[in-house]
Amino acid sequence: MTKDLDFQGRYALVTGGSRGIGRAIALELASRGVNVAINYLRNKQAAQETARAIEERGSRALLLKGNVAERDNLDRLFDVIGAEFGRLDILVSNAASGILKSALELTERHWHWTMDINAGALLGLVQKAVPLMKPQEGGWVVAVSSLGAVRAIPHYAAVGASKAALESLVRHLALELAPKGIHVNAISAGVVETDALKFFPERDAILENSRKRTPAGRLTTPEDVARAVLFLCSPMADMIHGQTLVVDGGYSILA
Repeated sequence: MTKDLDFQGRYALVTGGSRGIGRAIALELASRGVNVAINYLRNKQAAQETARAIEERGSRALLLKGNVAERDNLDRLFDVIGAEFGRLDILVSNAASGILKSALELTERHWHWTMDINAGALLGLVQKAVPLMKPQEGGWVVAVSSLGAVRAIPHYAAVGASKAALESLVRHLALELAPKGIHVNAISAGVVETDALKFFPERDAILENSRKRTPAGRLTTPEDVARAVLFLCSPMADMIHGQTLVVDGGYSILA
């Protein structure tokens, strides 16, 4: 293990960390010595399984249930983090949801639900996390976005708009927090085969088309995203602030 990837003694919060990309990120961090708080909303069994996997890697796991888009839940979650960890070094905003409908079918409720959890939650998370970070030692915030932030995808109007807002917020947070030694960046993942994808219309066609048009010859995996998070939280990325790193095997470079 190189010095740049030795994170022993750090503390992280991964929202939506019980399954898929969030789980992969949590386990990657744990394998490098990070103690990880896992936030989840409904699936307690998956969260417990992830916690066991974290502890098998020699790190401490903390389970936190709640919708991070709701301020009361945030207050409670961070009270627990403060009491149990005493600090926070890494925040990964990964929890996501959204309504997959055409723009003309979206209701106001659909819009606000999607915006609140995909973009709005990041603001509240950062506001609560920064007081627990130690600027003299550095702090890291990584938000998980998607290619829908910059590309039009069928049935993705609300989610895509929320991811675009997320990436904009990342830039503005970086402007404010870089002078404090806190890095804020985003990762835009390509098509990743997770449970979330099963809700997409024409899922199989999306997967097959993505495989065919990805120059790297395969889909992005949760582990690919997790390794990118590790990089952004390492000294190797010390001068990267306010950026969106695309991890998609080259899919988005094609016309």
